[in-house]
Amino acid sequence: MLYGFFFYICTYSYGHMDAKLTLKLDKNVIEKAKEYAASRNRSLSRIIEAYLKALTIQENQSEKQTIEISPYVKSISSGVNIPTDINYKKEYSNYLAEKYK
Repeated sequence: MLYGFFFYICTYSYGHMDAKLTLKLDKNVIEKAKEYAASRNRSLSRIIEAYLKALTIQENQSEKQTIEISPYVKSISSGVNIPTDINYKKEYSNYLAEKYK
């Protein structure tokens, strides 16, 4: 009876089912990763799982955060590339001098 109770709590609190994944990695990478996991008192599987979760969450958030440019903004866009080192004050003063000749 105790086993059934424990299983219920585990499935309720985690809400997911673990599955196996086989990876082929460089032996040195595996050894360093195991040392890293041990130094943090975590399993290598959980570290990899957390990393993959972070990757997929990041990707999903960046897809959701794509800003759509409104038709009005598109209509006023000139498509001219402005140099990054431009002196705006000088350019504006030249524009005004030319305008009011």
